[in-house]
Amino acid sequence: MLMGKVVGTVVSTRKDEHLGGLRFLVVRELDGELKETGGMVVAVDSVGAGTGEVVLYAQGSAARQTYLSHERPVDAIIMAIVDEFEVGGEKLYVKE
Repeated sequence: MLMGKVVGTVVSTRKDEHLGGLRFLVVRELDGELKETGGMVVAVDSVGAGTGEVVLYAQGSAARQTYLSHERPVDAIIMAIVDEFEVGGEKLYVKE
């Protein structure tokens, strides 16, 4: 799993029929200090994440292992919204 921050949305009215009903969000990858790395991905939202939230996401074949994405042409999926992030006893992030 990777950690990222939701920075936007993607709207697509014409798409593969297997992608119908899915919501797409733009996620910027974060490093271990919650700094943006410059990497960005469009991910399917399976948890109701919103812009500005820190999330956990998976890419590649792991992205097709959820109930929502199984056997769909998905390469990235948001699987969790982060409430807290702690490293070495220090809280680096607490959701407002």
